[in-house]
Amino acid sequence: MAGIKEIRTKIKSVQNTSKITKAMEMVAASKMRKAQERMRAGRPYATKVRQIAAHLMQAHPDYTHPYMLERDSVTAVGVVVVTTDKGLCGGLNTNILRLVLSKLKEFEQQGIKVQATAFGNKGAGTLGRIGANLVSQEVQLGDQPELDRLIGAIKVQLDDFVNGKIDAVYVATNRFVNTMRQEPTFIRLLPLPNKNLSDPFQTASESAAEDQSVVANGDYGWDYIYEPDAKSVIDDLLLRYVEGLVYQAVAENMASEQSARMVAMKAASDNALKVIGELELVYNKTRQAAITKEISEIVGGAAAV
Repeated sequence: MAGIKEIRTKIKSVQNTSKITKAMEMVAASKMRKAQERMRAGRPYATKVRQIAAHLMQAHPDYTHPYMLERDSVTAVGVVVVTTDKGLCGGLNTNILRLVLSKLKEFEQQGIKVQATAFGNKGAGTLGRIGANLVSQEVQLGDQPELDRLIGAIKVQLDDFVNGKIDAVYVATNRFVNTMRQEPTFIRLLPLPNKNLSDPFQTASESAAEDQSVVANGDYGWDYIYEPDAKSVIDDLLLRYVEGLVYQAVAENMASEQSARMVAMKAASDNALKVIGELELVYNKTRQAAITKEISEIVGGAAAV
């Protein structure tokens, strides 16, 4: 059995760890509120711009942007992986990277080449270890996404798509559902969706309302009148489409990160209190055994005299 001093040292060590995890829980809770507000503010915009992009693919504009061209065959794709820069956030990164590796394996089995872009240290490290073709990366994003940095990193994928080097671009990120639940999602960014797909950033109620609206209106075609001209409007629209989807993907992941970290640190703090209780019980038993032994030695010595 461990000595009293050793047990006391263990208790002190766990108490210090508990203080750290409690502080990290409080910091994550504070950051989580801001991240959720930012994510919820951007979600309607990302949802609507994706719907308009889907409608545009059903229309017949005079001008066809390269982002609207569906390729006859897919031989190469680009994958944008959004992860966190830091750990200690439960299984958040593990879940999204497991999904990405599964998709990469599917592409490989189909003979499709993959080039990757990583947002966050965890994704960049994993893609580097497996030997993926990492064409760009952006790390240390901080607590608030900066659109210029995001578009700068993904521009390699966009240029390769326009030049025909890749035939599709996908984004893998964690979708925020609630504080206790985050879902890994894998969505197609380019080419534009060829039908009105349910948006991965919508809540269940929003998605159900949209489905009812589509059923009520029936199937119909879309057409637009462009002012001043189709090229100017569609170019600006699709630029906002890419910016909106990429920004929202990172904002969703940041909200998921802080929520997962808060939950993980709370669980760690609770476990620390449980361990401290068990160690204190062992400490008291050991201390009582030592006292009993000393008393027995004193009584035995007195009897011998």
